[in-house]
Amino acid sequence: MVRRREWRVCGRVQGVWFRGATRQQGRRLGVSGVARNRVDGSVQVIAEGSDEALQKLAQWLQVGPEHARVDSVVDIDPPSGETLDDGFYVA
Repeated sequence: MVRRREWRVCGRVQGVWFRGATRQQGRRLGVSGVARNRVDGSVQVIAEGSDEALQKLAQWLQVGPEHARVDSVVDIDPPSGETLDDGFYVA
């Protein structure tokens, strides 16, 4: 069953290739979604996939790519209802 999750990732997550690395990780896990910068300096991640894949993505978001510093990951519930394209993309 495909599920949807949404997170707000805070810390040093802009300007460190966080969105691109999230796209790579999502594709590895077979997850569709989007990662986008927010004006408050956080990154919003909306993803759809299996429970197992979404759990692995959530764990990865706690650390992020090499130059990021993740201070917190907030699980947004309920997630956004926007339509997502196939694949994982950055906005």
